This record gives sequence, C-alpha cells and structure tokens, in this order.
Amino acid sequence: MRTGPGRNFPASWLYVRPDLPVRVVDAFQDWRKVEDPGGTTGWMLKALVSERRTAIVTAPQPIEMRDRPAGTRVAYRAAPGVVGRVSECGGGWCRFDVKGQAGYVEQRDLWGVEVGETLP
Repeated sequence: MRTGPGRNFPASWLYVRPDLPVRVVDAFQDWRKVEDPGGTTGWMLKALVSERRTAIVTAPQPIEMRDRPAGTRVAYRAAPGVVGRVSECGGGWCRFDVKGQAGYVEQRDLWGVEVGETLP
C-alpha cells in the first residue's frame, strides 16, 4: 500500500495475509484507493486487488456457519478475525467458505460485504 497513486509515493503498509478483504473507495488510472478492515487507507496497483470477494469475521464471539440461510443446523463455527471467501449474499445471509468449510452466516457479522448487499 502506498500513500499516493504512483510508484514514486512511499510505501505505507505491507500486507501478507492472504485474501484479506479491502474496500475500493477511489480509482486513478491503474491505482485503487482501498480501505482495510482496520480503517487504514492507501493506494494499491489494480493488479494487486483481486476480484474475488472475501470477508473477515468482525463479531466479538465465534459465529455459527449454518447449513442454509436461517437454518437450524450449525455446520461450523468461525472465530473473530477469520477470513473466508464469500460467494453469495441475500436476505441478510452470506455463504462463507473458510478453506473448504462452508456455511451461511449473518451478513452483519462480516466486514467486506455491505449489510443488505446481494451477490449472485
């Protein structure tokens, strides 16, 4: 991450965590201004920002990953800070996959998808 949209701007942060979600808040040519889950903002090359949707658990306690939206059967649990891939969202629920362990979680417990956002 850099302080401005160009290689001549100093680096401000080095991300090493795979699939960490970021929110694109601005664009300039091949650069994207992004915000991370901690609120840090800066500029990254477009090529370094993946199209793959990911999210991080922000709830203060482990969340239940259910077999279907609003289902009663708990398939897995995900601890605060766990990062996973999001493939669909609707009705306040998102399909959340953590290294092959997938289930539906309440959208409000994730950072990386907006509450009410619908994904195919």
